Amino acid sequence: MQAHTSTRTRQWAVLAVFALSLAACSSGNGSGNDSGHDSGNDSGNVSGNGSALDSQLEALPVADLTDTELAGLAQMREEEKLAHDVYVALFAQWQVQVFDNISAAELTHADAVKALLDRYGLDDPASGNAEGVFTSPDMQTLYDSLVAQGSESLVAALTVGATVEDLDIADLRSLSTDAPDIALVYANLEKGSRNHLRAFTKQLVKQGADYTPAYITQADYDAIIAGGMEQGSAG
Repeated sequence: MQAHTSTRTRQWAVLAVFALSLAACSSGNGSGNDSGHDSGNDSGNVSGNGSALDSQLEALPVADLTDTELAGLAQMREEEKLAHDVYVALFAQWQVQVFDNISAAELTHADAVKALLDRYGLDDPASGNAEGVFTSPDMQTLYDSLVAQGSESLVAALTVGATVEDLDIADLRSLSTDAPDIALVYANLEKGSRNHLRAFTKQLVKQGADYTPAYITQADYDAIIAGGMEQGSAG
């Protein structure tokens, strides 16, 4: 019983940090000039109080998950890792702060999904995998392709960033669930992705470029970009 309680405490601690990171995806230092050190709400950084999300999760029951929901958790664990790993690679090449800022948020997002995997006693597909290494062959192919595309130019790299967030939003919506705890985390992941999509779009505009969505509709994209950076936890 003591070991079980300790494990549950660690899981909620991760989710609490995740909530703080989501708040951080709402505002922060930007990266619009060549050195990536100007200020503004375009970096994907967030600051805020995540205690509300943590409290909500603690109060939610463990659900009886379907095979689709189980597969969705594994998918989102690797997809959030993919976002982190792609941004780390692109920051190393271009040294533009937006990639560094958002990669930190993506790591916390991946950890939040890991906490849900632990909660349901599921294997972690990212366990033991280094940056740029994925269990899913499709995810590995996607990572390799995105990093190659992002290496072509700064505009291409920023477009890759927008594409990753575009895909994330579409996948989270397709994985809509009635499980309260997973739904709450997914809603906050999507909020973070909307903020990140705004950040990358703003950087593209500064480079004289634009983004055409590949996964969500143009109308959905336009509505996201028209909105302001979102703060606080969903649910």
